[in-house]
Amino acid sequence: MAFYFRRRSLIRIFLFVVLCITAKLVFWPSSTPTTFDSREIRKQNVLDFVARSDKPLDARRHKFLQARHGRDEREDVFHDMVKDGVLDYWERFQKPYIVGHDTAHMDEQSVLSAIEQLLTLNGWVAALCPTLTRPFGQNTHDDAYTELVGQEQLYFIGMVIHSADHFLVDQLSVIVQLARRLGSSNIFVSMLDYDSSDSTSTLTDLCEAVLTLLGVPFRIRRVPGMTEDPIAAYYPLEEAYTRNLVLEPLHELYEKRAIKFHRVIWLKGFTCPNDILETIKLSTANEAAMVCGMDWAEFNGFFIFSDRWRTRDINGDQFRQSKSSSISNSPLTSVPPRDVVGAQRYTQHLPFQVFCCESGTHVVDPAQSYYAGVAYRAGTTFHNASTPADAPVRRPDDKCLDSTQAWFCRDLWIHKAREGLQALTADNESEVADVKYHANAAHHKRAPQRDGEVVEAEVEDEVRGPAAAQDEIHEEVRQPAEADPDANAGSDYDASDLPLEAPPPPPLPHGASDVEMSIPNSVFLPARIMVNPRCVTTYAGVAHTQLALDLFGPPDREERSEDMKRRDLLETWETAPETFVCQEQQRTGGRRAQKTQRRLAFSIHQELEELLS
Repeated sequence: MAFYFRRRSLIRIFLFVVLCITAKLVFWPSSTPTTFDSREIRKQNVLDFVARSDKPLDARRHKFLQARHGRDEREDVFHDMVKDGVLDYWERFQKPYIVGHDTAHMDEQSVLSAIEQLLTLNGWVAALCPTLTRPFGQNTHDDAYTELVGQEQLYFIGMVIHSADHFLVDQLSVIVQLARRLGSSNIFVSMLDYDSSDSTSTLTDLCEAVLTLLGVPFRIRRVPGMTEDPIAAYYPLEEAYTRNLVLEPLHELYEKRAIKFHRVIWLKGFTCPNDILETIKLSTANEAAMVCGMDWAEFNGFFIFSDRWRTRDINGDQFRQSKSSSISNSPLTSVPPRDVVGAQRYTQHLPFQVFCCESGTHVVDPAQSYYAGVAYRAGTTFHNASTPADAPVRRPDDKCLDSTQAWFCRDLWIHKAREGLQALTADNESEVADVKYHANAAHHKRAPQRDGEVVEAEVEDEVRGPAAAQDEIHEEVRQPAEADPDANAGSDYDASDLPLEAPPPPPLPHGASDVEMSIPNSVFLPARIMVNPRCVTTYAGVAHTQLALDLFGPPDREERSEDMKRRDLLETWETAPETFVCQEQQRTGGRRAQKTQRRLAFSIHQELEELLS
């Protein structure tokens, strides 16, 4: 009998242990228990599903939502002295004050006061944002963006930082202001410090402290450069590598916790919080895949549109490096967009459609891009200039080796076309065959033809003179004579290009074999990519006031009318151009590598065939 009771007790103990292990695996799962990192985003467990918290990005509840990777912990000559001093101050003054029964409530009040002060943080440049002139009362009404707050949407803020300590504090203040307006638990900040050689690593410590106090979820990560040899660096590949790293938390949160973000905000340079909120509203209202601001560089007291490497108008042409005051000076022939519709809307401060953009701060819809499998990539057939091998001979119709953003834009067009074909196939397969029949009959003609194509030659003839004169000025902007090649290595460094011809290359003649397509681009659904000229990004210190006056004129204190809101919506979306200006970096050499340009055919049909083959 004793043996029987002993055996029954052992069975009960065994079952209890099994039950505990099962509960541990169900309620507190861990993918790799032996190598578990508390900074990794954890999968949802049963309790998460049952609790159904209203704040999926509650950093105070889920500590793994605030993580720091690759912190620069190299010791310096004062490392031990500083460490001992901090520890002594903590043990003798801070710790007793925090845990003491009589002073604990005072410490709590101090923390709350610090948070209140942080929520009013404005950088030395961002503090001037409320004083800047904006059209349609954009800066004069505090309730202009309350609808964004009420929606309780989630926003992902991405930043790639490379030796950019000269504006990181202002970017932090913009993030704090967005957290104040949208809610600390409604945003996630992903910062990537890419091989910075200035005080960026110290400032990211400041960012970590501020975001931790405010309860803002974040991942701050520092990574070394892809290569130590600057001659062997291929900048588009670095762009793709860093941007995909920034987006890793976006995918992890979706895959592990089913958290979907409404919009992704890529923060660059100096951008005012209201301009970002305005761009978010435009993106949502137009159901756009991407909405970009406009990037302006300062030189000798005036500003020029600078980031032409990544921007193309809806005809596939390169933007002009126009002055910010060009609206009042021959508008249709001197403003950045070359297509007529885009130029007209730009002069009225209205958003306009483009083929590609990424000038400064921009907003991306992840549902139409990242969640659909679109990632950043770069060309692979570039030449490594650090090797003795001769550069390969490239044919005129070879793939364009331009920026990773230009690849991303073309991928957006391809994805939208493929999405439309899938929907059409699911609806009625016979309609697809009918479309292909009519497309083959149309051959490579576009239907309908844009007004911009009709008048393009006239516009180009008018702009050749002044544009050529402008390039003499821009030569100095793009090639400053600085001894330190990394002295100005922030976003403003790559915002200015190497010298180019003033006008873009002429379009290919009609009937050329390079552009003959069995199915024209006009058959496929358009990708909704647009530019918001009211969202200004600049790297010009505190000179925003003059830039705002140049762009928008005297302050407009009139309330924005419903008519203006309606005009922000694009009623018709153009299809992709069949050619575009390819500005490419064919060889390694870092950000300063020489770039050339040519006009290439863009066939969505051919791209889809290559994708499916």
